Amino acid sequence: MSFSSDVKEELAKRIGASRHCRLAEIAAIVNSTGYIELKNGKPIMLYLQPDNEAVIRKFFTLIKKAFNIGTSFLEESPDIKVNGRVYRPVLGEGELLESCLKAIRVIDGDGNLRPFEEGVSPLITGKSCCKRAFIRDSFLCIGSISDPNKGYHLEFVCDYENQALRLQEIIESFDIEARIVRRKKYFVLYVKEGSGIVDLLNIMEAPISLMNLENLRIVKEMRNSINRRVNCEVANITKTVNAATKQIEDITYIRDFYGFNRLQESLREMAEVRLEHPDATLLELGKYLDPPVGKSGVNHRLRKLSELADKLR
Repeated sequence: MSFSSDVKEELAKRIGASRHCRLAEIAAIVNSTGYIELKNGKPIMLYLQPDNEAVIRKFFTLIKKAFNIGTSFLEESPDIKVNGRVYRPVLGEGELLESCLKAIRVIDGDGNLRPFEEGVSPLITGKSCCKRAFIRDSFLCIGSISDPNKGYHLEFVCDYENQALRLQEIIESFDIEARIVRRKKYFVLYVKEGSGIVDLLNIMEAPISLMNLENLRIVKEMRNSINRRVNCEVANITKTVNAATKQIEDITYIRDFYGFNRLQESLREMAEVRLEHPDATLLELGKYLDPPVGKSGVNHRLRKLSELADKLR
């Protein structure tokens, strides 16, 4: 299974402890995957998309716990197809449907319907715990997360702009940056920062997935740190080797076309030591001199030799 599937499997088992949190979860499922059939302007049937069986199972569990009523699939009612999507009937006309839609603020006391295009009612997500519950089940329905080994990206694919804006507002209330981009006919709300995704998993109450992601992040950051260090050391070695090669070329040129016997003692000794120890660092070269010289002194003498070679050329 993918990492995204693992997260959803964990979230599907998480049920809000309070009734208001369970209503927030029901609202998330209905707003994300629901369709309401109307007759004379009144709701007569609630449908959910059957793509994710875990979502439907959780919906029935939430209904049972929130309203203390057991229900199941309406086998006598057929699935329907709306705008290219298949919907399965889950609640038929009656008190339960009306009570459910009123409780999640889809219809008001006068029976007026709140369109899904407007997003979830703020009254449903007033409490911090309800916001967590709403985000959790929204991700279960319309969310996905990329493989952390490849990159950090979590997103919610929303049908309507206000739906995405409302979800963005809820997520950002927890100080997590979320952005919206238009992708064909959808509005995609996404979080890209690894730390933001970790925080969001914590908010959705997915501790196992959070721990797995953190472990992967630690390994990834350690690997990147080692790679940066190795690259830095390779760059330094390359720089040292190139400098040493240039110094030896200059000293060899001076020896062949000028002669060491014409150099002052300090430069002659420096030239001979460099030829004898082509792989040595400046610090090591200084220790071979008599008396020993510091790194800056060695660098000064080698620069003098290079300047002389340039003049001779």
